[in-house]
Amino acid sequence: MRKIILLSAAMLVMMSAYASKKLPKKDIALQLYSVQDIFKNFDSTIANVAGMGYTAVEAANFENGKFYGKTPEEYKAAIEKAGLRLLSSHIVKMLTETELETKDFSESLAWWDDAITAHLSAGTKYIVMPWMGLSKSLADLQVYCDYYNAVGKKCKERGVSFGYHNHEYEYEKIEGVRMLDYMLEHTNPEYVFFELDVYWTVIGRQSPVAYFHKYPGRFLMLHIKDHTTLGESGMVGFDAIFKNTDVAGTKYIVVEVEPIDNAEECVRGSIGYLRACPLVKKTYEK
Repeated sequence: MRKIILLSAAMLVMMSAYASKKLPKKDIALQLYSVQDIFKNFDSTIANVAGMGYTAVEAANFENGKFYGKTPEEYKAAIEKAGLRLLSSHIVKMLTETELETKDFSESLAWWDDAITAHLSAGTKYIVMPWMGLSKSLADLQVYCDYYNAVGKKCKERGVSFGYHNHEYEYEKIEGVRMLDYMLEHTNPEYVFFELDVYWTVIGRQSPVAYFHKYPGRFLMLHIKDHTTLGESGMVGFDAIFKNTDVAGTKYIVVEVEPIDNAEECVRGSIGYLRACPLVKKTYEK
């Protein structure tokens, strides 16, 4: 109980400092999955995000060529009107069972042509596959690695970067091999980067820092997440993470809060935590 009280007191101090605008501005993105009100009122939600101090956003809703129901041009205009930068976008295109069996994923690969065009029109040059589920076999996983390499190559040819975002299940083993390790070792760094979710890595009973050192330079983006507001749980070890971002190859950090009743409070408190933390750089772009 005492630990909880102390943590809450620390958060109050941090929030007070944030409210008085004494904290330094830092280049920090927000995964829009964190603010579900965006589906009710896009413009006011985005303005609120910018007002909290975030400088960029990562989309989580791309369907039928649109972002949150907006054309790429409308989406770009709305984000920029709020004073935010378009960083990245999570989109999903899974392979069919037939494609897995035949190892011919040309149909799914063709789908990416229009998706890339839409993202270029929106000004978003980082595309991230946010999940894929636990593979049934290494053979299936290899097909996905080949697919990601092909998608990444197609993206690079058009000036876009392609990456993959993990959850906890990628730390499970398939035929004795940890899934995420296999993906890191069988995707081409030239075409595929990884957006390591540090929270899900810890939930998967692994160390983000250990992965930074095992696969240096592969983690262009980090999803900075905690059980609720950043730093409250004490389980993630953010200090060690921020001390090793150079090894990881990190250029961008993205806050994500799982949708909960007090999501807005957590989103606001999380950027306050990062702006107050001396280990967090003002920018990670070189």
